[in-house]
Amino acid sequence: MSSSAAATTATKGGRGKAKGTKAVSRSHKAGLQFPVGRIARYLKAGRYAQRVGSGAPVYLSAVLEYLTAEVLELAGNAARDNKKNRIIPRHIQLAVRNDEELGRLLGGATISSGGVVPNIHEALLPKKQGGGKGKAEIGSASQEF
Repeated sequence: MSSSAAATTATKGGRGKAKGTKAVSRSHKAGLQFPVGRIARYLKAGRYAQRVGSGAPVYLSAVLEYLTAEVLELAGNAARDNKKNRIIPRHIQLAVRNDEELGRLLGGATISSGGVVPNIHEALLPKKQGGGKGKAEIGSASQEF
């Protein structure tokens, strides 16, 4: 009688899981792919604060997942522009450096095997020759009146 009473107490309420229920991860509850539990562990182990709230690792996981998705989308577009099916570090470099906000965020980061973004400085480009004469004559004619 006492063993059955203890079993019903565990299933009805109190702490602990009811029998027959399957564990659901915090990532799954939050609808995320990034590991909420692992990030919570890293936050605690890093000693950034004495205590870590329950929402902090969820929020951080969501932010990291969003940034990763953004970089991968732009890198996938860069790979498709180069007629490739596989994203390589070069595509990530082109994606990050051509996006203003990501370029600012990762401005101090070095992407290994990423190369450089093609760019020719304005002063090094050849000067235009043909159209300058006609415009100067029109301007000087209007100055006489």
